[in-house]
Amino acid sequence: MGQHADALNTATAAIAKGTLTDRPLTDGPPPTVNVLGVGVSAINMAIALSTIEGWIARRERHYVTITGVHGIMECQDDAELRAIHNRAGLVTPDGMPLVWLSWLNGRAHVDRVYGPDLMLALCERSCERGYRHFFYGGNDGVAAELRDRLVARYPSLKVAGIYTPPFRPLTEEEDEAVIARINASGADLVWVGLSTPKQERWMAGHLGRLHASAMIGVGAAFDFHAGLKPQAPRWMQRAGLEWLFRTVCEPRRLGARYLKNNPRFLGLIALQLLGLKRYAVTR
Repeated sequence: MGQHADALNTATAAIAKGTLTDRPLTDGPPPTVNVLGVGVSAINMAIALSTIEGWIARRERHYVTITGVHGIMECQDDAELRAIHNRAGLVTPDGMPLVWLSWLNGRAHVDRVYGPDLMLALCERSCERGYRHFFYGGNDGVAAELRDRLVARYPSLKVAGIYTPPFRPLTEEEDEAVIARINASGADLVWVGLSTPKQERWMAGHLGRLHASAMIGVGAAFDFHAGLKPQAPRWMQRAGLEWLFRTVCEPRRLGARYLKNNPRFLGLIALQLLGLKRYAVTR
């Protein structure tokens, strides 16, 4: 709770000083930074919030990918996944390497938009504005625990519903029933906790079928806010060391991922920055 409050206080202070804007920089979607062919939104938390709230006010429909190095690297071997990211309403910089690359590209206002923080910030806004939330994903019991903890923290939060899908693809009939359930709930925001790249594919496949203004893929945020897994200390997050903390906590699941992805990411970024390899942002 203290880490989230610190992040919001920092953003509020920056807005007051004029160093952090709470409005998109253009009338359309926020500009992007090309990171290995993925258009990462040049945003901070304040811009992310105002953009999503604008969608709700205008009843638009979009999805948001919360993207770090892992997501970028998944896109390197999957052209369709890369296109799914590039069709998103927002591709938030969820890792400090993406923030640093944005700074190198002249986007000094960019800051990390961390999925768990975005969830709490939108829940907080919802207490004033009445947004309705649906939680889709997680292991058995996780979505219910997440709901209960968020409602305890934000008593006026409106939870429209929860659904934990089975560990298999839904049949067409089951999927249609879930869509009908979410739409009938009147949800403005659908939080998707399926992990990357499954959640990105799910959101892209349901865009236009769900009435909610935003689907937001937040993965481990379900486990974090349900109290099942610890988050890295804020100083490690700001230093770009969250991967190390998570590897220590879950070495079998995450060790191979980071051992493979991190060196490869650094090598490809070096080639891109030196102009030795070019990447197109395709949708």
